[in-house]
Formats: sequence, C-alpha cells, structure tokens
Amino acid sequence: MKKIFAIIISVIIPYMTVFADTSRKPEITLPAIEKVIADLSVKNPSGKTLIEKGVKQTARLWQPQDGTEDEFIRFCMDNYISDPAEKETVFLKISDYMEAILGNYNKMSLQLQKNVHEATGPLLKIDEQFAAYSPNTHFSDDMYANKLAFFISLNFPEHSLEEKEMLGNNRLSWAYARLGDMFTNRVPAELQQAVTKANSDADVYIANYNIYAGHLLDKSGKKIFPENMILLSHWNLRDEIKANYNKGETGLNKQQTIYEAMKRIISQEIPKEVINSGDYDWNPYTNQVYQSGKTISGNSENTTRYEVLLNNFRALKAIDAYTGNTYIDRNFSEDMEVSVNEAEKLFREYLSAPEVKTVGKIVATRLGRELRAFDIWYDGFKLRSSLNEDSLSNITRALYPSADDLKKDLSNILEKLGFTKKRAGYLSEKIDVDAARGSGHAWGASQKGDHAHLRTRIPEGGLDYKGYNIAIHEFGHNVEQTLSLYDVDYYMLNGVPNTAFTEALAFVFQKRDLDILGIKDKSSGDDHSDVLDKVWSLFEISGVSLLDISVWKWMYANPDATPAQLKEAVARLSKEIWNEYYAPVFGVKDEPVLAIYSHILSYPLYLSAYSFGQIIEFQLEQYLQGKDFATEVDRIYRLGRLTPNQWILQSTGKPLSVKPLLEAIGRVKG
Repeated sequence: MKKIFAIIISVIIPYMTVFADTSRKPEITLPAIEKVIADLSVKNPSGKTLIEKGVKQTARLWQPQDGTEDEFIRFCMDNYISDPAEKETVFLKISDYMEAILGNYNKMSLQLQKNVHEATGPLLKIDEQFAAYSPNTHFSDDMYANKLAFFISLNFPEHSLEEKEMLGNNRLSWAYARLGDMFTNRVPAELQQAVTKANSDADVYIANYNIYAGHLLDKSGKKIFPENMILLSHWNLRDEIKANYNKGETGLNKQQTIYEAMKRIISQEIPKEVINSGDYDWNPYTNQVYQSGKTISGNSENTTRYEVLLNNFRALKAIDAYTGNTYIDRNFSEDMEVSVNEAEKLFREYLSAPEVKTVGKIVATRLGRELRAFDIWYDGFKLRSSLNEDSLSNITRALYPSADDLKKDLSNILEKLGFTKKRAGYLSEKIDVDAARGSGHAWGASQKGDHAHLRTRIPEGGLDYKGYNIAIHEFGHNVEQTLSLYDVDYYMLNGVPNTAFTEALAFVFQKRDLDILGIKDKSSGDDHSDVLDKVWSLFEISGVSLLDISVWKWMYANPDATPAQLKEAVARLSKEIWNEYYAPVFGVKDEPVLAIYSHILSYPLYLSAYSFGQIIEFQLEQYLQGKDFATEVDRIYRLGRLTPNQWILQSTGKPLSVKPLLEAIGRVKG
C-alpha cells in the first residue's frame, strides 16, 4: 500500500476540488463579483474566462472574518496577476514554499507515527496518542487567515475534469491546474484532526490483529501450523492460504482452518482471548478456547471491528457540510477523478464477464476438486505456487536478516530490473527500509532531500518470503514516489493521478520478485499464465472493491446505525455480491469471504485503487513488452499527476479499459 491513509487525508483534504457548501449564504454579492470581473477584464480582456473563474471561486470561499465586501473587491484588484511572465515567476515561488511546508508536515507525521508503524518494541498509550495528532490540521485555516489561499484561488483557480483533459502536453498549464486544486473548500481543523484520530485508531487496531497460527486447531482438534507462526489479519492469513496450494490434503486442511478463522473474525464470534495472544489454543470450527489443555469460556469480540469502521465513517461524513458532497464522491470524483458510478459499472461488467467462468473451470481442473470460497486467492498460475515457500523463506532470510540488509541491497535489486548502476544508486539512496509492526506499506517523501520509507514485517530470524514479496511490492511504490517527486518538472505535479497508478507499478515490481532472487519465473514472460493470473486476481479484488463501495453507500443511507446493525449489513452485502457474481463460478452460496479485508476498516474506499491498479498494470505490461523496462518506467513515472485518462494515454498510447485483458482469454487455453 502506498501511504498511510491518515496522512493522505490530512494532507489532501484542503486540496481536493469539491463543490461549494450550498447550505451557506454567500458573503459576497453578485453585483460585487460582476464589478471585479468587469474591472479586471478591462486590464486583461483576453483573460476574462480565467478572471471569472478566479473571482467566483474566491468569493465563494470568502467568509465574514476575512473582511467586508469592499475589502474583498480591493483584495482582488490589488492581487490579480495579468502578466504571464510574472504569473509564472510567482507560481514557481509558491511551489517552493509549498514544498517546504508540505514536506515538513510529512516529515513530522512520519516521526509522530513511527512507533505505531515500525517494530520499535511494545506499543505504549503515549505512542498511540502522538500518532493520532496531525501537525497540519491548521494549515488550511492559516492559509485563509493570512489570505494566501485567496491569492492562489484568484490567480490559479480550479479546473473541471473536462478542462484538465484539454490541457494535453502543456506541462505548465497542468501544474497551474494542480495548484488550483488546493484551496476550494474550508474544512475546520478540528474535523481534520478527528479524521486523523479515527484512522490512527483503526491502524492500531489492525496492526495488533494477529492470529497465533501455532495455536490454531483443525477440525479434528490437532495443531497443524508451526508453533511460532503468527499471521496478521487479513494479509498474512490470505498469504498462508496462497502458500498451501499444491500441498495435497495437508495444505487443504490448513487453508480450510484459516478460512474458518476468517469467518469468525467477520462475524465477530472470534474470542477476544485469542487475538494477538499465544496463551490459548483455539478451534475456529467449534469456536472453543483452551488453556493448558482445559476448556475455558471465551468472550466474543462482538462488534469492535464495526465500531472501528463506523468511527472512520462518522469522522469523514462530518466534513460533508463543508464540501457540499459525500466522502464517496470526494474519494472517487475528486481524488481518483473517476466517478463512483463509473467504477461500479466497470467492476460489475467485469465480474459478470463469461471469460471469468472459463478461468474458474481451469482453476477447478488444476485443483482436481470443486472450488472452495478461499480459492479466490488461488495462486497456481505463478511459478512460486509450485515452489516450496519454506525454501524460498530460507533464501530470503539468509539474504535479509534485518532491515539494514535489505536497504543495502536496494541498488542491486534495481540493477537486476534493468536500471543502470548510476540510476539504481540515485534511486536507492533516497529510500530507507524499516521493520514494520503491521504487514507493511510505503511512505513517500514530500520534499526533495527527504527519503521514502519501505516498511515490511521482518520476523525474528530474518525476512521470510511473505515479507519479501510485500517488500518488493512496496519498493515499487517507493520507486514511483521517488521518480514522481525528484524528477517531475514542477513540484505541483509530483505524484500520480491517483493511488491506482502507484499500485500498478507496485504490482509490476512484485511480479518480478522471483527473478530478483535469481529464480527464473517462466510464467513472467508467458502470456498464457500471466493472463489467467491477472483475470483471476482482478476477479477477486473487483468484488471486494464493490463491497467496499456498497458498505459506504449503506452507511450513508443509515448514518445512525449501530455497530451491530453495520455488522449485519456487511454480512448481508458480502453474501449478496458473492451470490450474484461468485456463486455461478464457485457453485456455493452465502460465503462472507469478501468482508475479511482489513482495508475496509483502516483505508476507507482504498480497495478500488487495487482494481484499477491491476487494470493499469496489465496495460503497462503489454506496453513494456519488448521495450527497455527501466527506461520506460523512468519516462512514465515522471509524467506526474495528470488526469487518469491523460496519464495512461501519454504512457501507453491507449485509453484505460478491461477489454484487452478479457480479449486475451481467447488467446489462451486451460
């Protein structure tokens, strides 16, 4: 995952292009607005359209504490820049100031959340309290108070998505437009702080949600996992299911036992005693808890999982009154620049595609049995699925006994991917590696001179294969974060259109993890295996993304719901989506598996980025075939934060679509 959601939200809330708060009466009258537009247009008649946009946006943002109507008029007349050369000079100075401000906010947040995100020892209450503090919550208020926000909105007004699409290759105009996204609403600092706290609490909840697999009992009451195996929900639980394909009945028994544990987590029937504890044995089939061989009465978690989700919802919903739209629309239409309706339509069309059923039959044939619900994570199209994960872990532990060892090898990894020694050194020196408390993530820098952070869980004894696989994924994020900050031509264009585009490069890197180890993945250049893997993987994540959207729509329709009611709704919605799209492929109904994803709790509406990321990844991989990998990655990720459509067009020459992936099914056989 790219960057912790709380930081994304607390930094981006002031910058999102959103609609006005229609519940408030405007402070500046229409005659005053028209007078300013007319007077400024006399000085610059060719720029009337832009003048009108800037003045209207500034008037909409102006509040009583900012001054009288006459003061508004004087401000506009005194501060509008009509000379293009002066405007560019001012823009570059603003960019430098913003880099200093945002970069240092990011650095402070990184330090404040260090102990929550890194394996630095026992997590104390004081760590959680500081992690919940957001240093930049007053940034927006301060910028309005000192009138800098109004200066920017007047001279660099927001552009609609349609207007941005018309900018083509004019890089300076793109940079102006992204600066124009910064000040389009006024969200009180206390509401931004509430979002940070709710998300930080969710992070802590998830980071400590470990299942001690060595204390899990199978259906017959036997222990079947290594004594010291600890699996974080949901990531490591899912990955352990993936690791047990092609291991016969023993592997199937482990998979089914983990899935039974997953269902108890979703339903909240899981005993609190067995969460993040190795003091008890637990049979998820019977839900019985044992201590020292004796049966004890366990206490179910009840609704904690859904309380965490509701807290995030309520904090984000409170901002609606200051933006004029919902968090759902802010996340999709403004942040992702793809409407939620477009996203849902794309996911539903894909989930309904007959080609998916074809791949489902291939999976069942390969397994030699009927499909089980957890087979949404079937990993058998990759070479590593036929390899012994313990052997792979022995290799990765020997290579990377610590975070420092992985850090020292980053340059070498990039060289193996085709980067020159000089270029690999340039990128790797700007990326640090930390041992993660949770599953891992990537945290990018926000100013030149600072480093991105690669975080992955490193157990005692060294980095196992699961952690290594995650690390290579996060390394892809770090490379994007570094390229799109250090090498982009304008600071205001740093980054990518939305999180799906950084996920795409992370997937591209992750796919090459065995090649980096010197184990040739024959499937990496095999259109047959690669297409089957992509179709099945996108089938899984599209359904989870659809559930994420459905849950948020339900919460908006039922804003006063209790955690118990939300729990019931999530169970119902996950089964409805399963029955509509998965039951025809799997042959079983009413499975809740889609609801296990931890992202639903701590990364609100992030899951759609994975779906789009996989679609983008497939198009990137198709484009990269036969080309120099490192050269093209360098070129593409220096494009910066264009709109999604413009980015993919300028990257690959083709629009974003699932059709190439589905059409590819016709060219392969099971």
